[in-house]
This record gives sequence, C-alpha cells and structure tokens, in this order.
Amino acid sequence: MHAIEEQTALLEAQLANLDFPQTPSNLYDPLRYFFTLGGKRMRPMLTLMSAELFGLPKQKALSAALAVEIFHNFSLIHDDIMDEAPLRRKQATLHEKWNQSVAILSGDVLLVKAYQELCKQDSRHLPELLQVFNKTAVEVCEGQQMDMDFETRTNVSIDEYIEMIRLKTSVLLGCALELGAIVADTTSANKALIYEFGQHIGIAFQIQDDILDLYADPMKFGKQVGGDVLANKKTLLVLKAIELASPAELSLFHSLQNESVPQQKIDATRALFDQLGVREAAREMMDSHYKIALRALEQIQVEVTQKLALKNLAEVLFNREV
Repeated sequence: MHAIEEQTALLEAQLANLDFPQTPSNLYDPLRYFFTLGGKRMRPMLTLMSAELFGLPKQKALSAALAVEIFHNFSLIHDDIMDEAPLRRKQATLHEKWNQSVAILSGDVLLVKAYQELCKQDSRHLPELLQVFNKTAVEVCEGQQMDMDFETRTNVSIDEYIEMIRLKTSVLLGCALELGAIVADTTSANKALIYEFGQHIGIAFQIQDDILDLYADPMKFGKQVGGDVLANKKTLLVLKAIELASPAELSLFHSLQNESVPQQKIDATRALFDQLGVREAAREMMDSHYKIALRALEQIQVEVTQKLALKNLAEVLFNREV
C-alpha cells in the first residue's frame, strides 16, 4: 500500500501543476475545475509501476503517465456529455456547470494536451509510444460506440459485451503499462505480457464494477446502488440473467424494467438475480480474467520481487468495495 500511496501523491502533485493558460477562461477554467474532482489515478500509476518493474526510475516515465491520465479525463468529459450525466464524483459535470459547447471544446484541448505530454518523452521512443497511444485512442472510441449501440439492441451477447469493455476500459490499462515498458527499453516479449496483464485486469475491474453497482455497501459506494438497474443498462449481470432465466423468469425480468418505483425495481431485480445465481456467475468470469492477468505477470522476465507492487495493486483492485 505504501507504494500505491507514494505513486498517487506524486501524480496528484504533477496534475496540480499542469500549465493551463489563464485565457480564454471558459476554455481552461473548466479543466482546472475537472482536475480538482480527483480520481483513483490508476492508469498513470500503472505506467510508473511498469517503468519501475523494468528498472527505470519512475520520474523518467512521468510524461507518459500524465499523457494517459489526461487522455482518460478527456474521455470522461465527452462520456459525461453523451450520457447526459449531471454529476462526476458528486460534483457538477462540465456541461452542467458551464454548457455542452464549452465541455466539448475543453475536452478537445485536453486531448491535445495529452499528446503534448507524451511528446516530452525521449524522442527515440516516440514512434512506438505514439503507435500504441493512437491505437488505444481509436479502440476507446470504438468501445464507446459499441456501448451506445447496445442501448438500442435487444440481442447483445456476453462475448460482445466483454469485447466492448475490453475496448472501452481495458485497452487503456494495457496501454498505460505498455508505455512504461517502452520507455524502460524492455523486450518485445515483456511488452506484450505487461499489456496482457493490464488488459485482463481491466476486464476483471469492469466486471467488478457491474457487480458493485448492484451489490455494494451503500455506505461505502459513494453513489446510488442499483443505478445500472434503474437505467436498464445491459451489464454483465443482466446478460447473465437473460442467459440463465427460464421463460417465466425472463418475463418477470422484462416486466421489472418498466417498474416505476426505483427502490422496488432495484430490490426485485436483485432478488431475481440472487435466485438465478447471477452474481456468482459474474464473479467466476471476473476471477478467470484475474487469473489470466496474473499468469501474464508471472511470465515477465524480471525478478519476482520487482513484480510485487503490481501484484499488490491487482489484489487491491480485485478486492475493492467501491
């Protein structure tokens, strides 16, 4: 835990010192505001840990780490607009606090800022860094589009859902780790393995999110438990329920989607999922991806002791309650 806290403190200090101009204020004030909202800083932390895993001091990977976090925040700003979300970490989203046009433009300039940070790394690494970063940026957009398409589809498969979360969430974790590996000049085999570790940790992380949304302790969760149920989102829990349900149970599930009393909808859906064993089935899938990630980490050709920080972080993510 000490390593995680140290990495977080370093990243928060760097993000607090991002050099946003004073004018135009309606372009840059929203970005200053957005970075005060905080966050887990998990992605840039992975970049720093990856660099250290392969023997590079974390300070020499800071620009790559910041690029990952800046890109992530750019994607959050635009996701909030598309989702019409009023709150981000219990505070007003940019499009609510300012307006949609300001949020779009501020997000756009943040994407450029991500590239500016990435280009501060050693020029000999830039072609490979940009290739990985650009591929990831496209994949994140593909994942977001798939997620939006699923809203109007009635026949989403579990395999399609896993591919969507791989693209929307997991590839950025893999990218964050691979960037650290690139600047540390490790082998191609190690780069592929650290990417695989991040990708499968990311899938497990998102499945955990789906489970926590309905089953988290309300006192710890920080937002309404059952929000995905109220929004009729096609999470892994929902897709598993559809797969496991009898015709009568499936009819009940569809009727619950039209329930108008929020807490009744959440409670009845949770009861149905409990009856079907949905949470256990989802946890089995999460555990499977977690084990794949750990196997990839084990195969990386460095001393076992150097892997402890990443292994500990993976355990924290796997056992989290929020």
